[in-house]
Amino acid sequence: MPIVINPITETFAAEVGGLDLRRPLEPGELQVIEDAFKRFSVLVFVEQELSDQQQVDFSLNFGPLETAMGNIRTDTKQRLRPDLADVSNLDENNELLKPDDRRRMFNLGNQLWHTDSSFKRTPAKASLLYAKAVPPIGGCTEFADLRAAYDALPEEMKRRIEGLVAEHSIFTSRAKTGYANFSQEEREQLPPVPQVVVRTHPGSKRKTLYLASHAGHILGMDAEAGRQLLADLIAHATQRQFVYTHRWRVGDLVMWDDRCTMHRGRPFDDLKYRRSVQRSTVADVAPTVEQEGIRLVA
Repeated sequence: MPIVINPITETFAAEVGGLDLRRPLEPGELQVIEDAFKRFSVLVFVEQELSDQQQVDFSLNFGPLETAMGNIRTDTKQRLRPDLADVSNLDENNELLKPDDRRRMFNLGNQLWHTDSSFKRTPAKASLLYAKAVPPIGGCTEFADLRAAYDALPEEMKRRIEGLVAEHSIFTSRAKTGYANFSQEEREQLPPVPQVVVRTHPGSKRKTLYLASHAGHILGMDAEAGRQLLADLIAHATQRQFVYTHRWRVGDLVMWDDRCTMHRGRPFDDLKYRRSVQRSTVADVAPTVEQEGIRLVA
């Protein structure tokens, strides 16, 4: 059965049919996926029935996988294996998280616009989120097209932000939701990191914004002015014309390009409904400042 690529919009997000991801990909199939990924940035693989190992095996076609951040802590049992991030509202016994559970409070930060792992020195290239259980209402994920958002900027703004570097930290984004329950291990292993504000996408060669709620300020700029610029850019990039909203179905595997998109989860009644989704995250090849050839002055 041939692969079917069904664009959701002309240039952003597409559904992929005709593939059973439980089996290894043929070289030609991988090329079709990579070409579609360069063009659309968000791919929805429908009606998949995957084991954890099959999700990991498919993800490895695109590069090495990160170890999920939750594994840094030694005081909490993990529900999933280390190369799968748990983005669910379930504990290690598959029960709903309690209202005051630390993991639930941390995950509320996923409702902010963000880019996965931009708070790591080498950030993410791609994320693959697989749905095993979804709530009957709410819990959608929104994706913002940062290439189109860059293209739509006034030329004066493009010149202003070229070469700028922002500092990203997981502590910055979680502070916005009032969360501060980080372990000493997390504080030591996740220091703030520099990331460019504008980068060139290696697949399409298009320029793109690189933004996240993890970004707190811009290096070399007045702190308040930098925060306002970042807020203005995020507000611009998340206008309706740049956003695709995905309503989850059980069996969806959604793959998105962290180099040129932002995303956020939408609220649902997480104290009533189960949402079991797990993410494999492909690491990028190098820090963004290195990829862009920017040398930072100590």
